[in-house]
Amino acid sequence: METKKELPPEQREELLNILKVRFDENSKRHKGIEWAKVQEKLKTNTSKLWSLNEMERTGGEPDVIDYDKTTDQYLFFDCSAESPKGRRSLCYDHEAWKARKEHKPKNNALDMAAELGIELLTEEQYRQLQKHGRFDAKTSSWIQTPSDIRKLGGALFADFRYDTVFVYHNGAQSYYAARGFRGLLKI
Repeated sequence: METKKELPPEQREELLNILKVRFDENSKRHKGIEWAKVQEKLKTNTSKLWSLNEMERTGGEPDVIDYDKTTDQYLFFDCSAESPKGRRSLCYDHEAWKARKEHKPKNNALDMAAELGIELLTEEQYRQLQKHGRFDAKTSSWIQTPSDIRKLGGALFADFRYDTVFVYHNGAQSYYAARGFRGLLKI
């Protein structure tokens, strides 16, 4: 039986307060976006609030990075300095997890993102995030991998070193204590 993905009212208010403080403290990330409009959307999308809470609970520190006028959606990215602590030591996807014969990680990035109701960042979105600060200077994050690369057993991850975003490849079944994933939530 699937549980309803909704926060109790007091937890909802607590999360909205956390998000507002972060929004106010990081105004350079979302120039021209008004908190009142974001909050209005959040209050009418309770399942999205649940996902934001999961992003927060797993260490992502979600914040508004962009607004898509064509879809009328605010884009929340994980803005923690390093890859979220509660989402590390994961291989890329379920197929990679199944392929591991021993020392399987507890989960994989794609399944965990789906459980949280979020998406992994694309390479373009990861680069967009880096324009708003310096993220993953000591860690790395899985990013969405093109199917042709994945079919060959690989997966992509990215980090920020030497004032540059680097995108690398690894076997999708690999996992490391310093590699997690960053998510995106559209509201």
